[in-house]
Amino acid sequence: METISKTIFDATEIRGRKLANRLVVAPMTRVSATDAGIPTQEMADYYEAFAAGGFAMIITEGTFTDELFSKANRNQPGITNAAHINGWKRVVTAVHSHGALIINQLMHGGALSESSEETIAPSAVLPAGLRATDNTVPPSPFPMPRAMQAEDFETVKTGYVNAALRAYEAGFDGVELHAANGYLFDQFITPYTNLRTDKYGGNERNRLRFLIEVYQAVKAALPLGFIVGIRVSESKVNDLAYRWPGGSATARRIFEVLAEIDPDYVHIAAEGGRWERECVYPDGTSSNSIAKSILRSPVIANGGMHDVALAETLLNGNAADLVSIGRAAIASPDWPKLMAAGEPVVPFFKELIKPSLTLAHTRCVREQCDESALC
Repeated sequence: METISKTIFDATEIRGRKLANRLVVAPMTRVSATDAGIPTQEMADYYEAFAAGGFAMIITEGTFTDELFSKANRNQPGITNAAHINGWKRVVTAVHSHGALIINQLMHGGALSESSEETIAPSAVLPAGLRATDNTVPPSPFPMPRAMQAEDFETVKTGYVNAALRAYEAGFDGVELHAANGYLFDQFITPYTNLRTDKYGGNERNRLRFLIEVYQAVKAALPLGFIVGIRVSESKVNDLAYRWPGGSATARRIFEVLAEIDPDYVHIAAEGGRWERECVYPDGTSSNSIAKSILRSPVIANGGMHDVALAETLLNGNAADLVSIGRAAIASPDWPKLMAAGEPVVPFFKELIKPSLTLAHTRCVREQCDESALC
């Protein structure tokens, strides 16, 4: 019997939720909410453009979950109060009008805060690298975080559960727990930022324990059909060269532990944007192929997936079920429709997000206008 090749345009599903294709918009920091973290009409237009352009699922930028220590960036959106919910409702309604799903990425910055001098983390370890997201101030060292105590664990967990409940109220189809890119859950996973000697430190199972506790609490609080995914990575925003110390062996142990909770999906990020460099091990395996061999959950691949040949190689090589696209989507929000029609796409160029990540900056680059006037 002839095997039918998978394509990026095939319909698929996540936990019974139908998706028109295998194309997902990756979460990308855009720091364009109000000072209070309220999503704006500009954000609604931004996310709607991806849905209108043919992406089947959109994952929002990281959204802070509490008003204490979770916020990582100025003008980051939040989901901690009624004003946030109402702002997100505009976004969700706009996306749903085109038949796409939208997932709210829930994020706790932990030690990596660009906006606060008081931070918490698994251990009191000064983060690598420099604060660099805010282009209005010179890069500077991160503050020394305070090691989390018992009450901090409960506060963070409660923040995630309440944030997920608010996301459900806002109409989101699910949430993604951000355990990648160097933020709080990833700080637990990473040995050099987690020096704990209690049940949350040591081996992979212990270092994943808090993520699993939060995942289970969120799942227990939400209706059965509400999607709860997990995003992991090796590299970090403040340490792009970092890789799991044991390579493929560490990957196997991590995914074996995650398989026990059967997440609704697992999203494997390549922070630097190159899948081959960040996800392939010397033994020829990849984090994606290992995850697929262990998990029952759908696996989302990331890192240069606008290369259709690469994306479809992973789909057909039992290394992914969906692919997420970031920068190429910023350049061409209608990337799926253009690719399906065989029409040229706008290539990404770094000036779209440099020196500023804001939506206003990207718009002014496109329109060649005076950014100082926020045209």
